[in-house]
Amino acid sequence: MTDSAPKTQKRPYDLYGERFHACKHQLSPRLLKVAHYIHQHRSAVLEKTALGIAIDTQTSDATVIRAIQALGFSGFRDLKIVMAEYLGVQQRSPARVASTVNELAQNAKGSVDFVLDSYRMSCEMLATAANREAIQQAIDLLQQAERVAIFGIGASAILADYTARLFKRNGSASYVLNHTGIALSEQIADMRHGDVLIMMAQKSAHPEGRVTIAEAQRLSIPIILLTAATDSMFAQRADVMIEIPRSRAADKMPVHATPMICLEILVLGLAATAPIATLNSMNKLYEISNALTRPGARKSQTP
Repeated sequence: MTDSAPKTQKRPYDLYGERFHACKHQLSPRLLKVAHYIHQHRSAVLEKTALGIAIDTQTSDATVIRAIQALGFSGFRDLKIVMAEYLGVQQRSPARVASTVNELAQNAKGSVDFVLDSYRMSCEMLATAANREAIQQAIDLLQQAERVAIFGIGASAILADYTARLFKRNGSASYVLNHTGIALSEQIADMRHGDVLIMMAQKSAHPEGRVTIAEAQRLSIPIILLTAATDSMFAQRADVMIEIPRSRAADKMPVHATPMICLEILVLGLAATAPIATLNSMNKLYEISNALTRPGARKSQTP
């Protein structure tokens, strides 16, 4: 008899988790603080430097390295390799960049073609019937929102901040969820019922994304997901999913303006549903800008 039951994917070996649990009782409080942070923020750690982790844990980069070595790793690079394997990441940013650059011709034409082809593919994907319908559903949700939250960490953190500014300029209240650690918890604490969450996330179910989604669901906040990973945990929990490829191939560097194209569509789409509010907001910004640049505006008002 043929076994037709689906096979479950074998969970990757968690070397870091094993060493952390075996050694944590031997670590000093400061080393344990760093080790526990890494244990809880694995995906984010792949994009950080030792100094970045030190800032998040209020320690020093030397303490971060000592914590990593206390768990049996030779250094930060060794740790990142182990983390990438556990998370199922084939290649991180440096490897993807190297793969892309090595493939391009030694002139501007190769770079121009790579970027333009990537954006052309992205625009074609956004223009599909399924994505057009998803975008319309997303705009309908945004139209009902009291505020718009934009989630993005790593490189997407910059896109989240820029998008929030666009929404505000058009008269829509918005805020970002783009930090890690305690700083992200402070941002998540500001979420409330009536908001709509726009989320940029890929395959890795990192703690930042999981906690954000859990809080959104607790508050009955609709979730709009921008992703290339249509089978991820995030995709399963999203109310609306817009599929956006990040690169022409998995081993090639992503073009980060791809999600920005979709975000600008959402911003403009929402503005078009409330043109009066958008124009009022822009007029107000124009008046304030004129007041700031008016001759003598910077002079002290003290007699």
